[in-house]
Amino acid sequence: MNTDFQPRNPGFEPLVRDSFQRQSFMGVLGAQLISVTAGAAEIHVPYREDLLQQHGLFHGGLIGTIADNAGGYATASLLAAGDSVLTVEYKLNLMAPAQGEALISRGQVIRPGRTMTVCRSDVFVLRGGQQHLCATMLGTFMRLAGVSDHDLTARGVSAPNA
Repeated sequence: MNTDFQPRNPGFEPLVRDSFQRQSFMGVLGAQLISVTAGAAEIHVPYREDLLQQHGLFHGGLIGTIADNAGGYATASLLAAGDSVLTVEYKLNLMAPAQGEALISRGQVIRPGRTMTVCRSDVFVLRGGQQHLCATMLGTFMRLAGVSDHDLTARGVSAPNA
């Protein structure tokens, strides 16, 4: 897999981190953007009882969310300043029970495109100091040329505060 990507904006990291910090849902989940490099992003979510489903496993919706976000921020790392990204679609394969101390999602661009980028995110559960693959996501992400995250918020795309 090609990992030698050239970002359109060499100063992408603070912009990506700012976007992540403004995504309130990640805060609700306790998610942390651990690293972002050209074409890759890593997100961690520590164990919390309220993030589990009825069998005591991390909820599949949580796994899908952090896989999607890792792919989205891997894509964002390659965009020009002033662009943003939206998910077009993704497929998630849940392959093993996600029971452990934390979730780790690593997103990696597979093929960047002018408008659409394809990414893979692998999600691992940390159990007893070992990482175990529990899910893989393949996603397509759309570049919004000349439309920053801030522009979308200013246009009222985000939900109104109640």
